[in-house]
Amino acid sequence: MKKITYMVLAILLITSCNKKNSTQRQIVTIKFPTASASGALYAVGAAITNLWNSKIDFVNASSHASNGGIDNLNQVADNESQVSIAISSNCYQSFHGIDSFSGSPNKNLRVIAGLYFNPNHVVVTKKSRITSLYDIRGKRFAVAAAGSSVESECLNHFTAAGLVYPNDIRAEYIAFSDAADMLQNGTIDGAWIMSGTPAAAVLQACSAGCSIVPISDAIIAKLQKSYPWYAKYSIRAGTYPGQNIDVQTSAVKMVMFCNATLDDNLVYMLTKTFWENIDELGSSQQSLRGLTPEAAVKDIAGLAVHNGAKKYYSEIGIIADY
Repeated sequence: MKKITYMVLAILLITSCNKKNSTQRQIVTIKFPTASASGALYAVGAAITNLWNSKIDFVNASSHASNGGIDNLNQVADNESQVSIAISSNCYQSFHGIDSFSGSPNKNLRVIAGLYFNPNHVVVTKKSRITSLYDIRGKRFAVAAAGSSVESECLNHFTAAGLVYPNDIRAEYIAFSDAADMLQNGTIDGAWIMSGTPAAAVLQACSAGCSIVPISDAIIAKLQKSYPWYAKYSIRAGTYPGQNIDVQTSAVKMVMFCNATLDDNLVYMLTKTFWENIDELGSSQQSLRGLTPEAAVKDIAGLAVHNGAKKYYSEIGIIADY
């Protein structure tokens, strides 16, 4: 009798273990490159991966520093990392294999979500008397690092304004923080600063009496004909010291992306968890505050959304063709 009892218990134990193992999902590792450890994007990536770790029991996600958007796109294309963030212009270039990605298209690139806008700030000193992009002709102007995405913004915008870049300006290849110092002491006439609002460098410059030059409808329309990632953006009055009116500028949306080969159900869970906890993310990360899933599939340069993300957007009525 005891032998039979032991056998029954053993069978029940084995069955229970097998059932438990059959329902467990294999842990999925997600590497998420961001930007330099001192930048805002690094904190955004850390907040997102921490959320996924706490809410999805089969995900082990970690963010790490990188050299920024172009590096992030290359890492995901090479399957060194699984998810990351870059501006939609760089994503478009990566997908099509142009500009910095010439000859190496990543046709597997897919969008998880369009996030926040990265607006362009054209900051000038009062004594420069610059009121339009064309007025920057012959002026000493900071265009960020040579070959950077910010310098590409200068090239695109100045060309649209009728200038020959860089011949028509006195270009200074310096970082935002240095540009802010030079604007403050008047050793340059202006600087191109691309950053979410309010940008620290712009706050510093405007506190010293600098202002932001608007970008006209005509220039933005010309840009949009050649570059599908541009959108109009309004820097609201009061964002910066001395800014008493809204200032129109151009902006490029930041995009969270992955490869099409990433599992559909996994991407569905990443997308669903991100949006169902967006208020929590926004409370700690200002750039994620106020984001909506309705805007997540807009202004993303015509790039395809991952099927797993599509499933979530379809469930909440944003995408109808899943």
